[in-house]
Amino acid sequence: MPVISRFEGIVIKMYLRQKEHNPPHIHAIYGEYIGMFSLSDGEMFEGDIPAKGQKLVKEFIEYYRDRLVKMWETQQFEVLPPVK
Repeated sequence: MPVISRFEGIVIKMYLRQKEHNPPHIHAIYGEYIGMFSLSDGEMFEGDIPAKGQKLVKEFIEYYRDRLVKMWETQQFEVLPPVK
């Protein structure tokens, strides 16, 4: 699973499509917590990441939504810098 970004103690990953399923989403690891976040609205739909981590991941998705969706569709992954 390629690492897309690392920031504020959060690791963002995306699985290869043949191993994945819809809706388009990313996986976030925040210390001992994990979560799956929808690319369409940035909301966590599975997992246990605390509110602070959820907010950071949602901001990341909102900032990079177009690039993340393109990665999901093309499977051409890139590393994205933290949101400033």
